[in-house]
Amino acid sequence: MKVVALSYLFVAVGGALGAMARFALNVFMQRDIAFPWGTLSANLFGCLAMGVIAQLVASAAWFNEAGVIPDQYRLLFAIGFCGSFTTLSALVMELHTMLHRNEILSSFAYLMATMVGGFACFYLGFALTRVLRI
Repeated sequence: MKVVALSYLFVAVGGALGAMARFALNVFMQRDIAFPWGTLSANLFGCLAMGVIAQLVASAAWFNEAGVIPDQYRLLFAIGFCGSFTTLSALVMELHTMLHRNEILSSFAYLMATMVGGFACFYLGFALTRVLRI
């Protein structure tokens, strides 16, 4: 029971930190309402962070040597922080708004930048972490 409660605590703390970081990034990046730079940045940075986390979790030897429990860090960073930092619902709402304003090209560019850029950032984070052997 204690381990389960601790797992929820890790997700909650990570989620709170991710939500605050997302809000701060959005405030910093969103200079106008023409293009959702804040959400795009959060999604791309979140994918980069998720790639780093995935590689760290995949290299369990690093965790064992450092005395880190991989599952707790996965809960804190991957599920909690990245889960609340990135957002599909905001992407969909912003795409709907852009399409409603008849901004076809901008909405397509936003969708492609998020999907292709997200995968590229994830892979970059994964590959860099593997190369640096963090």
